Amino acid sequence: MVLVTLLTTVIGLLPWSGAAQAHGTIISPATRAYQCWKTWGSQHMNPAMQQQDPMCWQAFQANPDTMWNWMSALRDGLGQQYQARTPDGQLCSNGLARNDSLNQPGAWKTTAISRNFTIHLYDQASHGADFFRVYVSKQGFNPATQRLGWGNLDFITQTGRYAPSQNIQFNVSTSGYTGHHIVFVIWQASHLDQAYMWCSDVTFA
Repeated sequence: MVLVTLLTTVIGLLPWSGAAQAHGTIISPATRAYQCWKTWGSQHMNPAMQQQDPMCWQAFQANPDTMWNWMSALRDGLGQQYQARTPDGQLCSNGLARNDSLNQPGAWKTTAISRNFTIHLYDQASHGADFFRVYVSKQGFNPATQRLGWGNLDFITQTGRYAPSQNIQFNVSTSGYTGHHIVFVIWQASHLDQAYMWCSDVTFA
């Protein structure tokens, strides 16, 4: 509850043009843009970021709006043709050129998880979900040196529908993963044909 209250307060201060642009993202395990905003948003001019968090540094240099608008990485009208309309190497940006920094391989900060973990969507606009699809990068794929492609993913699960809510959480069970991986999530929102795709960097214990 404290996290949600804080998010709601901070989100209200962000430089967006209106509520129509406010949607959501996976806050746990944190997506790349959200992690950069959460860690560096209040000190994005701090030169220490270049050494301490080089992937967020390159993302802020490429386009700060990627982080300021971490809730708005959506595409309209895909008709669930995610793979056909999202080229390899552009999955982490959801095929959006303005967010290409999120596709770059490197030393992204990771969230430590176990083989059974919880995904938490925060959605200010409470759109609900037709479903979520969850994938994990294959064992042997290296996020530090490779852009993510569809062939690098293991499909884990697809959920059912979720009613409109600002917070949606569901459990995911995996096995056989160790080290740095990408959890790739597709959110098909319920209110319109809007698709969101994100990469969350994780370390499986």
